[in-house]
Amino acid sequence: MASHHESILREPLITGKDITYRRISDEVLLPVENKPNKAWWIGFIVAVAGALLWVFSVSYTFWYGIGAWGLNKTVGWAWDITGFVWWVGIGHAGTLISAVLLLFRQNWRNSINRSAEAMTIFAVICAATYIVAHMGRPWLAHFVFPLPNQFGSLWVNFNSPLIWDVFAISTYFSVSLLFWYIGLLPDIATIRDRATGLKRRIYSILSFGWTGSVKTWQRFEAVCLILSGLSTPLVLSVHTIVSFDFATSVIPGWHTTIFPPYFVAGAIFSGFAMVQTLLLITRKVLGLENYITMFHIESMNKIIVLTGSIVGVAYLTELFIAWYSGVEYEQYAFLNRISGPYAWAYWCMMTCNVITPQLFWFSKIRTNIAVSWVLSIVVNIGMWFERFVIIVTSLHRDYIPSSWAMFYPTWVDISLFIGSIGVFFTLFLLFIRVLPSVAMAEVKLLVKSSSEQSKKALIEKGVLKPEEVEYYKESLTKFDSVNQADYAK
Repeated sequence: MASHHESILREPLITGKDITYRRISDEVLLPVENKPNKAWWIGFIVAVAGALLWVFSVSYTFWYGIGAWGLNKTVGWAWDITGFVWWVGIGHAGTLISAVLLLFRQNWRNSINRSAEAMTIFAVICAATYIVAHMGRPWLAHFVFPLPNQFGSLWVNFNSPLIWDVFAISTYFSVSLLFWYIGLLPDIATIRDRATGLKRRIYSILSFGWTGSVKTWQRFEAVCLILSGLSTPLVLSVHTIVSFDFATSVIPGWHTTIFPPYFVAGAIFSGFAMVQTLLLITRKVLGLENYITMFHIESMNKIIVLTGSIVGVAYLTELFIAWYSGVEYEQYAFLNRISGPYAWAYWCMMTCNVITPQLFWFSKIRTNIAVSWVLSIVVNIGMWFERFVIIVTSLHRDYIPSSWAMFYPTWVDISLFIGSIGVFFTLFLLFIRVLPSVAMAEVKLLVKSSSEQSKKALIEKGVLKPEEVEYYKESLTKFDSVNQADYAK
């Protein structure tokens, strides 16, 4: 059977020369099989410090109650629900990259899906901590689930969007965790076969007896496709249900039908920005430039500018509908956002989410690693401000002017949010320490078809037109992991 070769016009998904299956395993497993380097230790110590701050803040909240936060009678939701929605949104990119791009046979997902899936798991964990913390009585957290009558005669209210949240998030977490772990099995088996002693026994248990037989691979691919089919509706449903927390209420600024698609686009927007933030550092620190290439970075930046533009259209649509509705309460809610006491937050949101991503229309910015990394952080700052603006500015001035109040976060609010970021990065750094951050088995599928060396072999055979070769060489100028001198011959 003849080997498959992609068109020379397609940019390579793996760069470098002398790429072999063994070399891929060696380079990807370098942080797993060896002692962590200095950069990892610095990041881990900082992240653990943040996680300890989170533990202290949560303990303080559980002991003194949510009165330790800056909430008041008018603003009953603030940083707690803001952090919750922000973390759920960040988790969306993992499912999109893993499931949707797999169904559409987009091979560029192979190098980034593992880290994105792990990011989803950790982001949902951070979001779930907010659910428990803002209950006020966390020891009764189990009452969010339907329980047998011996636990009490009061069941949950299935008409409440908050209960829909619980079921949506728990389903999302379960499917994402299963999808992530199933994809890990071949790579865990590779680590098992290379390890010795206790480490080998541990990875043997984790690999579930993976043999690598043809039948095993057939079942593996079938299960991955089934889980992709299950996960794809979750990309749309989970943040749609989160948006119902607001859209099903009667609060001006919340009661709008645009929220479901607007929240989903915003979730993908912030999720890809966080993937970009993590992978740009990971590829540099772990030396994965050959596998996470400029093509991957540029592709993610294109999705960021697309979803950022959708979010911008949603912002303008909200303003138009508020004016067109003729409802004075709705009109004032948006006028208050633009020119009220929290106008600074609104304009930070507009700048970070609408104006800044448009810079990615320029190719030089899309392919600039430093600028891409900074802009990815700016996007996530903007998405946090978006949730803050939607929640706080809609609540702090309600129907009765005598009850108007300002929200000011306390040190507990701030510490909880910063601490949740510490928890997230602690989990991510532990992940890249004990498991491969790149899906080795899936990347190896691309060596003979989509790698730079396979395309270079076609050039050396002389079977290609000169204009095709020139076009290919020009497309490689943006790759920081390609040696242009190799093509001078």
